[in-house]
Amino acid sequence: MDTNHLLPSALFVAIVTATWILLYKAINAAKFMWILALIWLPAQILLGINGFYLDATSIPPHLAWAIGPPMIFIAYLAIFQRRMLTETSSLKYLTLLHTTRITVELALFYLYQMGEIPKLMTFEGSNPDILSGITAPLVWLAYRKGIVGNKGLLTWNIVCLALLFNIVVHAILSAPTPFQQFAFDQPNVGLLKAPYVLLPAFIVPAVLFSHVVAILKLTGGNVASLRDFR
Repeated sequence: MDTNHLLPSALFVAIVTATWILLYKAINAAKFMWILALIWLPAQILLGINGFYLDATSIPPHLAWAIGPPMIFIAYLAIFQRRMLTETSSLKYLTLLHTTRITVELALFYLYQMGEIPKLMTFEGSNPDILSGITAPLVWLAYRKGIVGNKGLLTWNIVCLALLFNIVVHAILSAPTPFQQFAFDQPNVGLLKAPYVLLPAFIVPAVLFSHVVAILKLTGGNVASLRDFR
């Protein structure tokens, strides 16, 4: 890897690290977080380096092995461990975690400039997800000061979840798989390589998880503990 690509890759790893730290603060699951850092994330890097996710012919696409397990795990927690999630998580860090979406969008713009992803996946195209990152600290400050109540924060989470869903759909349908629908001239190959495969394999699930838990807390009345504001 030449130096022109080394620095952006290092900065992206820093984004992943920041996301991990914020998620660590958001949930009371230290053992799981270290398993994530020491096993799942390195495994995804190795698969990306070896070109595993670049296989464009397999059904299901190899990318499903990066996305599927985290999605299944999140669904399991939301359904069967709902009480534990809502009682031990921090609403503050569940919200502030989304600030990483600003730097993620900058990374996506870099990948577009390098011809690794299509324009529609950036803020210049069909991806306004950067607004989620920009508004995250503002909405938390407003919530803490009582300017925005539970309904306001809930609405923000739902809107930002829709923005996340938008970019995920565009990213999946732009990837060079049998299901590709967009960007045939410049497909999404950047997120199939290391270290950027950690975006679908870790950052997106972390963002989704944060929204899911926050929505469960705000609709279940479990937002009065001190931990939510520390």
